[in-house]
Amino acid sequence: MKPLNKYIDHTLLRASATEKDITVLCEEAKEYDFYSVCVNPCNVRTAEENLAGSDVRIVSVAGFPLGASGTASKVCEAREACENGADEIDMVMNIGALKSGFDKKVASDISAVSAAVYDHDAVLKVIIETCLLSDEEIVKACRLAADAGADFIKTSTGFNGAGADAGKVALIKKTLEKTPGKNIRIKASGGIKDRMTAEEMIKAGADRIGTSSSIAIMKG
Repeated sequence: MKPLNKYIDHTLLRASATEKDITVLCEEAKEYDFYSVCVNPCNVRTAEENLAGSDVRIVSVAGFPLGASGTASKVCEAREACENGADEIDMVMNIGALKSGFDKKVASDISAVSAAVYDHDAVLKVIIETCLLSDEEIVKACRLAADAGADFIKTSTGFNGAGADAGKVALIKKTLEKTPGKNIRIKASGGIKDRMTAEEMIKAGADRIGTSSSIAIMKG
C-alpha cells in the first residue's frame, strides 16, 4: 500500500473559493505531498502557477455538480481546463439519462468528453453519484463508463446528499473486476473527513480519495 498522502486529491470546489484560497490549497498540497489538488475550471491556471516545479497534479471538473449540462458544454469545460494545465478531469455522468434508460445518450456523453481529455493526454474520471442510484444502476453506470473511455469511476460529487460509502466502493470494485481487458480505478469522494474513513474506502477498493479534509486525515 502506498503512503496515504499519495491517495489524496486535495479538494476545494466550493463556489466561494477565492484566489487566495486556491493558493493556500496548493501550498498545503506541496507541504503534505498530496497526489493532486482538485479545483473548479476557473481556478486551474492559478493552481498551475502555484504548483510549478512540484509533482502535485491538477484535477478539474466538467458538468459539475449535477451532470445535467449538455455534452458540448462538458467537452468545452474539459478541453479548456486541460489547456490551462489540468492533468485529470472529473466529469459528472448524465444521471437523469441513466435513470431514464437512455444508455446510448449516457455513453455518447462520456465518449465525447473522453476524446477531448485524451487529446491532451489527460485522465478521465466519471462521477456516477452513487447516492442517487440503486445497486443495479451503479453496475450499469460502471459498465457504460468503462466502455465509453473512463479511467476511473468516482463515487460522488459531495454536493447531492450522501457521499462515499464503503459498500458502494466494494460494489464498484466487484463490477470493474468483471470488465475484461480494462484497468479502471476507483475514486471515493464525498464526506471523507477522517483517517479511519479514508482507510476504510481504500480497503474497500478505492485507488484515490477526494476530500477537503485532507490535513485532518493526515493528522489522524
